[in-house]
Amino acid sequence: MNLADKKTTVEIKDNKRHYYPILAGQQKDISFNLKNTGEHPLMITDIITSCGCLKVNDDKNTFSVPPGKERLLTLSYNSSKNVGYVKHYVTLYGNFVSGEIQEIEFDINVVPNAMYTKDYEELYKEEVDAEGGFKRFVDGDENNKGYYMDEDFDKSIHENR
Repeated sequence: MNLADKKTTVEIKDNKRHYYPILAGQQKDISFNLKNTGEHPLMITDIITSCGCLKVNDDKNTFSVPPGKERLLTLSYNSSKNVGYVKHYVTLYGNFVSGEIQEIEFDINVVPNAMYTKDYEELYKEEVDAEGGFKRFVDGDENNKGYYMDEDFDKSIHENR
């Protein structure tokens, strides 16, 4: 019998957490304690996160935990990719008695930095101060000059006669 065919149980301590709000752009390390409560080795064969903003810290998506022992699973969360209330899932694949997968859940509120949200006047001033200044507002960018009609050419021909 293959070792992966021997099923075991796992306890995920403090699953379904609610984290305090953080500012957008901040990094947060999140650790979950996995305890093998069964009689056979726990074999984690893959870890899938619900968002690209979550990364397994040691980049190991496979590991084993001996019976009765514990292992820390640490994830890095990059909050710059989210704003507002966010709920994340981390799916563990392994030899669980309860099925092929176990899910870890947590949620967090990502608050935009007050300095990040600019009002209209600030945006306008930045635009004016940018390279080109008022000339760009008058002449327009090369790719945003509007359009013309055939009649415009006819008028200029008749006016030049």
